[in-house]
Amino acid sequence: MSTEQKTSNGRVLRGTVVASKMTDTCTVAVERYVKHPKYKKFMRRTKKYLVHDAGNTAQVGDKVEIIETRPISKRKCFKLVTAK
Repeated sequence: MSTEQKTSNGRVLRGTVVASKMTDTCTVAVERYVKHPKYKKFMRRTKKYLVHDAGNTAQVGDKVEIIETRPISKRKCFKLVTAK
């Protein structure tokens, strides 16, 4: 086995930390724009993800990047990549 880190082909999402009170977990809200099929108006849709944050490094309001990984718990399938 080589020493280089294995890369994942999972989704990479950008969002904002909205809660960080749990141990090694934070909640990230990811926004996307979708077009309404009938009225053709663009709407903002937000989804919250539970993210593994080892060491509780992220604070509320931080812009972060998260990547999909193996399931860590029932609802936690993402981990924190960068906190900006």
